[in-house]
Amino acid sequence: MTNKIDEPLAKLVMRLKEAFGDRLVSVILYGSAAIGDWHEHSSDLNVVCVLNRLSPKELAQSEPIFRWWREQRNPPPLLLTEEEVRTSTDCFPIEFHDMQEHRRVLHGSDVIAGLQIDRSFYRAQVEHDLRAKQIRLRQRGAEALANSDALLNLMIDSVSTFCVLGRHALMLSGTEPRWKKTEVVAALEPVLDKRLKAFNEILAIRASGKRNTQIDTLSLFEAYLEETEALVRFVDALDR
Repeated sequence: MTNKIDEPLAKLVMRLKEAFGDRLVSVILYGSAAIGDWHEHSSDLNVVCVLNRLSPKELAQSEPIFRWWREQRNPPPLLLTEEEVRTSTDCFPIEFHDMQEHRRVLHGSDVIAGLQIDRSFYRAQVEHDLRAKQIRLRQRGAEALANSDALLNLMIDSVSTFCVLGRHALMLSGTEPRWKKTEVVAALEPVLDKRLKAFNEILAIRASGKRNTQIDTLSLFEAYLEETEALVRFVDALDR
């Protein structure tokens, strides 16, 4: 894995350094690649880029770099100032919590070390994001019920996010965190008191990249909705 991600990351850092010079404070890799759960055909390279200031000039200089990065099938880097990093943990506690646990400093200083995250904001974001993703899953599922390929793609595209939120639900409950998606699902089963067969099947399809034409996508989607609902109920019952 390392060889496949190191080259594009090195090119990204080089372009950022050339564009911003001493205005570039830090470049940090986070997400699945930092955790060790990155898959070439289904995972992104998530990067936060920290500058000492952000004006229209910096935005204009970032545009060709970010466009190139998107062409590599990665999301655009998060572009923040040092001050925004220090003052945004209440708005993005999940993201900063993950960065604190697993990150790789590609350039500059480690601006994530030492950040304090308030549990009340953290728990609220986990429940908010879970409910929002669940509502979105139902909405898009209703539009795709007649198209088995679209319905399966919806499940594959959404399962990673539910696993991330499941990991944070485990941490909020005091359970030892797991970082690989299959390990998160295995750890969730005893705390939810429920087998997560749909989660496991969707993750297996996602990892293999192979679509079995014999899959009953409607039944799989029904089970997936039940399992995500169990996760929402679990977080809702946690102490505030």
